Amino acid sequence: MGRDAAGGGSSASGARDPERRSPDPDARTPESGARRSDHSVKLVLWRHGQTEWNMQGRFQGQTDIPLDEVGQQQAERAARLLAALQPNAIFSSDLIRAAATAAPLARLTGLTVTPDKDLRERYGGLWEGLTDTEIRARYPVEHSQWRPPEGETSAAVADRACAAMERISNTLTPGSLAVVASHGAALRLGAARLLVVGPRPSARQVAAHRAQRRNTARAGAQRRPLTASDLVHWRGAAGRSTPQPRGYSSVGRALAWHARGQGFESP
Repeated sequence: MGRDAAGGGSSASGARDPERRSPDPDARTPESGARRSDHSVKLVLWRHGQTEWNMQGRFQGQTDIPLDEVGQQQAERAARLLAALQPNAIFSSDLIRAAATAAPLARLTGLTVTPDKDLRERYGGLWEGLTDTEIRARYPVEHSQWRPPEGETSAAVADRACAAMERISNTLTPGSLAVVASHGAALRLGAARLLVVGPRPSARQVAAHRAQRRNTARAGAQRRPLTASDLVHWRGAAGRSTPQPRGYSSVGRALAWHARGQGFESP
């Protein structure tokens, strides 16, 4: 990740110290040694651009909604920023809003976008197409548990999205970087599962954590960032020239969030 240190310490006179040996090109410095032994890969997690349903606050899920005009502009701008990272591969959900977000980056880099259906958004069942107000009114119990009727569970989304990220990582050579265009809930749950340490929490522990998270959010506390230097969650929306629904973040925030605060976010 770091650049080689510039060769410093040379004297102005250029006199050579007879006791000083010429640098060995094959010598292993601590920095170069760490670089050579680094077998890690990097995933940049990129949420799709804005859609009309985002602006209306509707639960999209796996309904195949395209980017709106602002979303297309967001994708173009984010692509120019991400191209500077010189990615080695691009992967995307096969839903059109994610694929269209990844397309400008593919055009700039000359890479091919590899679709992966396991990067799809959480299936919202009977919630898809509804606003948060409508969901609260029609499904108050399920809303309080964030459990869409006939939809996917959080655990199921975490399992498949994490599996996709691991599968992508396994295709990369050491030192590579891949951009993964997907969706808010899929990226959030998959990354949390990918980075979790220790045994999988029980259903009771998950429920307690969610309750604590809601209470913390109500108190106005900020969300905790993930502490993983090799994972970046790039939330793909450009500047706030137009009002955006709660939970829709602006581009340029190379941040990974441990959890979203209370409040509806249309994935």
